[in-house]
Amino acid sequence: MEFSDVEPDESCVCGGCGARRRARHLAVRSGHGASAQARGARRAAVLLAAVGSVLGGGGAASIATAAPRTDSSPLAVDSPQGEVAGLFGGPVSARRSLAAQPATSRAEIMRRAQGWVDQKVPYSMAKYWSDGYRQDCSGFVSMAWGLGSSQTTWTLPDFAERISKDDLQPGDVLIYNNAKDPQGGSHTVLFGGWVDAAHTKYTALEQTRPATTERSTPYAYWSNSGKYLPYRYKGLSQPMPAPDGADAFPGADRFGPGKVNDYVTRLGKLLVERGGGRFYQEGPSPDWGEADRKATEAFQLAQGWRGAEADGYPGKDTWDFLVHHKGKDIPPAAGVPSPPPPPPQSAPPFPGADTFGPGKVNDYVTQLGRQLVKKGYGGFYQEGPSADWGEADRRNVEAFQRAQGWTGSEADGYPGPHTWRLLFS
Repeated sequence: MEFSDVEPDESCVCGGCGARRRARHLAVRSGHGASAQARGARRAAVLLAAVGSVLGGGGAASIATAAPRTDSSPLAVDSPQGEVAGLFGGPVSARRSLAAQPATSRAEIMRRAQGWVDQKVPYSMAKYWSDGYRQDCSGFVSMAWGLGSSQTTWTLPDFAERISKDDLQPGDVLIYNNAKDPQGGSHTVLFGGWVDAAHTKYTALEQTRPATTERSTPYAYWSNSGKYLPYRYKGLSQPMPAPDGADAFPGADRFGPGKVNDYVTRLGKLLVERGGGRFYQEGPSPDWGEADRKATEAFQLAQGWRGAEADGYPGKDTWDFLVHHKGKDIPPAAGVPSPPPPPPQSAPPFPGADTFGPGKVNDYVTQLGRQLVKKGYGGFYQEGPSADWGEADRRNVEAFQRAQGWTGSEADGYPGPHTWRLLFS
């Protein structure tokens, strides 16, 4: 039996054409173009599809999906992805069509992505969410970009352009393609903004097991960090302005304890311009601190606001008054009484590492679990915290530790003094 080079039909979603498309992508992206190796890969794909047809159809797709994992890292990607598909799994006629790149804004991208985060969309490479997009990593980015189809990590770059790390802005993505395991070893995440001024950590919004998540992530990712590449969607209709020139309110979640971003710096500078310099001992910085809260509260009080309107955290009105230089400046210290200091908050004493672990049963385990839930890290509890240490406790602690950017032995799921202090601060 002879097999000739047959180009895969872009509109066909069968296993054979899918296998040939993957073989062609691997050949092209490896730089071999139409070389003998690429032709060999295509012939192998056609042969594989033919064998699958003889055996009852779908064999090629099944064998490709079962490719062995090669990444032995404990943080290896474990979120395989499906094939290119239309909404709700329908056919796609032209992957590279400009019609499939509708204009959108960064704000719209982040709003759509946050919708999946808020709904905790379950991960699946076979199911489609109510909006029609496949519930895997590439389907998530396709949804956020508004492509109208579910792409793969191999095809998403066709809708984007390469950028540098320093150019990353919310709505851009990071993509890792594993040629040895195209479906199961590749991954993509949505960039949500830098967490620290040194640009070593960022907020990643991603679709991974068990559900869509938003977390602080070391650049470029937990594993295979050097192989992730940054991309920007070509269909952006309006770029996001830099923080120093952004007049739109960035959202209340940009400010508060633990927040580190350029919007905090800009807030501080605006407050200093309006008479709040006395609250800063070292000047505004990206790290939210008590100086920011006090200066914000003083500005709110100067406008005659009271109660919840003067809580020290900027909302839309506070931001609008500051960026457009509206309202009254913060008066000198003698003009109004200083805002009352917040009640002291201190972590309870750490009970010791031997309090936690397999077989431990005590009230500290319950206290730990309740604080994890309060902080938003109780996702692994099925029945809620209890006095009996279990795997759910360990995994929730590990999730909290990883959110701090820790890896290895620093994120083993067992609380130490530092984890305890941060958790209860």
